[in-house]
Amino acid sequence: MNLRLYRPTDITVCLSIFDSNVPPISPPEERGDFERFLHEHAAQYAFQVIEVEGQVVACGGLWHCGDGSASLCWGMVERSRHRQGLGRALAVARLHQAEADPSIQRITLSTSQHTQGFYAGLGFQVVRVVADGHGAGIDAVEMERLL
Repeated sequence: MNLRLYRPTDITVCLSIFDSNVPPISPPEERGDFERFLHEHAAQYAFQVIEVEGQVVACGGLWHCGDGSASLCWGMVERSRHRQGLGRALAVARLHQAEADPSIQRITLSTSQHTQGFYAGLGFQVVRVVADGHGAGIDAVEMERLL
């Protein structure tokens, strides 16, 4: 497993990873937002990918909010690779990145009911749930972890 910064040439595989999770984890209507993010903001959000045997299989970023918090954004693992520890490795790498920055006191994220338990296992607490907040049948579960 190799964790590295996102490159513009990774866009197609990152979109494929998104597509592999539609539905139930990712709502199809967010694909355009993700593609725009990759084109316009991936570098400033320290977007990273995980490669296994030279193939990109996971991606995710860390957004510095500027108010003492940072947010995990667009974290996902290729569906056929779920439950292999890749999501945990990606999340832990981003948490370590945040912990190394003294200006960050808390980490937030918005996930779904399908991955809420995963993030709870990493010390995140639910602060709000919005029914269908990420699309039909996909609740927006807002979580945070204090550092």
